[in-house]
Amino acid sequence: MSVLAIDAGTTGVTALVVTEHGRIDSRGYQEFTQHFPRPGWVEHGPEEIWQATLSACCTALEHARTPPTSIGITNQRETVVLWDRRTLAAPRRAVVWQDRRSTALCSALKEQGHESRVAELSGLRLDPYFSATKLTWIADHEPRVWEGVEDGRVVFGTVDSYLVSRLTGGAVHVTDASNASRTLLFDIVAGEWSPELCELFRVPHRALPRIVPSYGEAGRTDPGEFFGLRLPIAGIAGDQQAALFGQTCFDAGDVKCTYGTGSFVLINTGNTPVRSEAGLLTTVAWENPAGELTYALEGAVFVTGAAVQWLRDGLGLIDAAPQSEAIARSVPDSGGVVFVPALTGLGAPHWDPDARGLIIGVTRGTTRAHLVRATLEAIAFEVRDVVDVMTGEAGLSVPVLKADGGASGNDLLMSLQADQLGSPVERPEIQETTALGAAFLAGLGTGVWSSVAELRQTWRLDRRFEPSARQARDGDGYARWRSAVERAKSWA
Repeated sequence: MSVLAIDAGTTGVTALVVTEHGRIDSRGYQEFTQHFPRPGWVEHGPEEIWQATLSACCTALEHARTPPTSIGITNQRETVVLWDRRTLAAPRRAVVWQDRRSTALCSALKEQGHESRVAELSGLRLDPYFSATKLTWIADHEPRVWEGVEDGRVVFGTVDSYLVSRLTGGAVHVTDASNASRTLLFDIVAGEWSPELCELFRVPHRALPRIVPSYGEAGRTDPGEFFGLRLPIAGIAGDQQAALFGQTCFDAGDVKCTYGTGSFVLINTGNTPVRSEAGLLTTVAWENPAGELTYALEGAVFVTGAAVQWLRDGLGLIDAAPQSEAIARSVPDSGGVVFVPALTGLGAPHWDPDARGLIIGVTRGTTRAHLVRATLEAIAFEVRDVVDVMTGEAGLSVPVLKADGGASGNDLLMSLQADQLGSPVERPEIQETTALGAAFLAGLGTGVWSSVAELRQTWRLDRRFEPSARQARDGDGYARWRSAVERAKSWA
């Protein structure tokens, strides 16, 4: 038996066929276009996401030795998609999680004194990162689009909801609790949409998807829409929660960091929603078919892998992301250069949408190698910022960090991370744990795996990075980093 996992990420869609032994049988991948209509605005074409999904799945299915028996979906979170309930056509492009257009709206709501109540109900904070303020912005600025929402023709959801709707030919409009908990519209204690939050953000409840468990059948694919197949869609989770599941972090205290476009540190807190006053988010990790919620505490860093992409695409300093390791190793340190990659503002634990990128400490002796190394150091520093809050203000323990995502393949970065944390970093054999988590959820929901204990046996270690006694914690470098972060804040 096998499972098809669809990972609809920020820059492309990955499809994996995963065997019952937790191995990858086949894969497909297709990028889609990033649209930047104005500074700070980021959009995706919903139809482009759908076509990339079909392309990636076609490749994976063509090369699979065993046909899949179910589908799991994981997705970039917080991104808002609107589509016609009947035709499935999108009246506008999706507003991406990185988008900053609702900054002024968030500031106004804070000034009106709403943030504490929003945090109490949702576990989140008022920031353009989350879905609800994007919807309010559309309501305020695009009345023709919003008219369709008001009269019931247009619905919305996160990318998982959109893909389920497309896969089922419009028959099913659902999301799971992990994705719902990222919208600012979900009551994390009650486990359902909050009427109070919907009213605050002026979001019609009837346009929202129905919330279903993270595993168990939520619908079936329409053969006419999906390669003649009628498969149960049996796993749904936001990408970071799926990665937590894929890393088999099933117990309270298990922690992982996914190094992707951004970096996301999640620690499983069990059945208790742990609150943070120092910039971390309380979120739903997953919901089981009995309706029981597992929670996580999360630190979301917006730009990490995207900073390496910027070195490649924006500055032309490297030809490919993997090249960054060799170039960074060509110098012993960053030569005093510090890079704060606040290219879309700062996320946890600083939460400053007006922060902007900063490179400081440049001298005539600075080379591209110093800047590349400073970029890798910045990623390690950003993750340390989050973990320090987890172990300090939140009082949690992080004895080992499980690492995954594309940038986790950079051995120098993983060594730098272990040094900064003063704790080991473990990298699994399969680094595509986001898609793997979606497969695990779907397989658990359809009987491919009988329990999380069975799933845990599929996890295999690739390499363990121990902190270096000489470099551990690097107090001077980290102090320079914290000083540079303060200079980058409130710039826009």
